[in-house]
Amino acid sequence: MRTALTVSALAVAAVFALTGCVDNSTPAEDSGSDTASTVEVDDAAAALLPEDIASAGVIVVGIDPNYAPNEYKDDAGDPIGWEVDLGDAVAAKLGVEMEYRSSGFDKIIPSITGETYDIGLSSFTDNAEREEIVDFVNYYNAGIQWAQPIDGAVDPDNACGLTVAVQATTYEETEELPAKSQACLDSGAEAIDILKFETQDEATNALALGRADAMSADSPITQYAVSQVDDKIELAGEAFDVAPYGIAVAKDSDLSAAIQAALQSLVDDGTYGDILAEWGVEDGGIEEITINAGADS
Repeated sequence: MRTALTVSALAVAAVFALTGCVDNSTPAEDSGSDTASTVEVDDAAAALLPEDIASAGVIVVGIDPNYAPNEYKDDAGDPIGWEVDLGDAVAAKLGVEMEYRSSGFDKIIPSITGETYDIGLSSFTDNAEREEIVDFVNYYNAGIQWAQPIDGAVDPDNACGLTVAVQATTYEETEELPAKSQACLDSGAEAIDILKFETQDEATNALALGRADAMSADSPITQYAVSQVDDKIELAGEAFDVAPYGIAVAKDSDLSAAIQAALQSLVDDGTYGDILAEWGVEDGGIEEITINAGADS
């Protein structure tokens, strides 16, 4: 799960290139969806939009497109992914457009509170700490899931002494792995070596190249990474610590209710499920769109 409360290469071997065999800038079969083009405006949801956004016809979105298949870049450098498809469908329900602005993950929430962005759509894990700063419209449940080399025997609950690759500023890097490493030390065992990288591609490559014993990421991210190099890595157990993703919105903004209504309309008419199914991430789908559910999870 991605965090950032700042407020937060497959080639050394003969077959790979250091720039990465896991190159999410060039999608395999998932090049985006035109689902949003068929979505009709939901007048009741659109009526909830703040006047300034309704007049502008645009919602400015902070996004860090380095987290396939949720959000990443196509060959032209434009954001794609199932969350982008979902965001476009939300905009269509509201009769506006999404203007995606690429950003460092840790800069998105501060840019919302600073009124540079209207929302943040970038696999944010909704939790009580973040809810003190922004509100979250919850749209998906994701857990943590580990990967390992083929035929490995990694146990995420007994990883003392292992080197674990992870993307920096994610929940796994800032919360999960430090807590597990400290538990190792408290029990007299060797700490976990947390090998962090700027992008998820680099973390996946490190595992595939043998630089790490395991990798930890959000469940849809890990599953996608394994699908890209399934001759090198595999899942290490089931997803755990499931929590909601949320679209970050300024505290107490009317925009939250509008987005909630649009998402619920997408759930009710089947568009939401269609988008998740197109990307193979339907396991985390939900039936009721909520606000600030993370504090209770």
